[in-house]
Amino acid sequence: MSSSEEVFLALCRPGFESDLAGELTDRCAELGASGYPQATDGSGYVLWNNLQGDPDALLHTGLIFGRSFYPLTATFEDLPEHDRIGALWPELALQGPFAELYLEHPDTNDGRELARFLRGFRKALEPRLRKAGLLRDRADRRLHLFFEDSRTGRVGVSPIEVPLPEGGVTRLRLAPEAPSRSALKLEEAMLRFLGRGKPPGLHTAVDLGAAPGGWSWQLARLGLKVTGVDHGRLDARLLDEYPVRHVSGDAFTWRPERPVDLVVCDVVDKPARTLALMQKWLEQGWARAALFNLKLPMARRYRESRALLERLADGLERRQVGALIQASHLYHDREEITVWVDTRAP
Repeated sequence: MSSSEEVFLALCRPGFESDLAGELTDRCAELGASGYPQATDGSGYVLWNNLQGDPDALLHTGLIFGRSFYPLTATFEDLPEHDRIGALWPELALQGPFAELYLEHPDTNDGRELARFLRGFRKALEPRLRKAGLLRDRADRRLHLFFEDSRTGRVGVSPIEVPLPEGGVTRLRLAPEAPSRSALKLEEAMLRFLGRGKPPGLHTAVDLGAAPGGWSWQLARLGLKVTGVDHGRLDARLLDEYPVRHVSGDAFTWRPERPVDLVVCDVVDKPARTLALMQKWLEQGWARAALFNLKLPMARRYRESRALLERLADGLERRQVGALIQASHLYHDREEITVWVDTRAP
């Protein structure tokens, strides 16, 4: 075991390491912190070294391309196959107690092959931690054991008050009745930005570019009254079983008869055009909140994301529309980010 003081680990989708490194560099500069990133293409994570500044500000700030971000306390390598827990125990005893145990790996092909090993490792480690009083309710921290392979990895901790899914990924199952897999993307987005259950204050919604209806279905099953706008057909079950109204129209030209609580949009188009559409809906008061995807170019994805979000914030400010703006590269996103804008809570 070796110490890893002032080093933080941030998980991301493989291939987006440089985007996350650039985002961390900018975010630290804005917060008056310092340090430098260490990133390897395709690894699925970035290390932030020699952090000088307020770590709490970074832990509580939302990253676009970072699925999680937490401080490391130690690294481990060459764990003995016959007693991995024994080799880790001094560090775990030093850092505990913990309220949660996270066993994590990179979201890579090699990393995913560790899943079976980690299930068995959890069955051995978790009871031992509980028996020693190191895993118990009401503790204020969670333990992260990040494995690069079955014998090598890092030990980290994070405050329990910061909501982090294990491995930085919210695991969801697609319901058999869902019209398309895109329903998972909206479900993850709603959990990420609004939490579980029916979002408070949201009763009516418009889904622009709705066909075949995955997003409309997800909103309707939460109890919202949905209008799906698309020249294409919606899944017939949406019209029969859920409160969804289908309007044959173009996502970029259709206008609502009256304001709605929420507009969502997952059209495949240039991100600047989608952004302008959503900005218009919010500025005109056609919707009080918006959730939409911005397709990104292969190069300069973080820089393009930042420029688009700044353009949105500046535009709303000029029109004196106060808004909370959040964005995330979700697990179910690919070359895109998902944006949440709420004018009800600036």
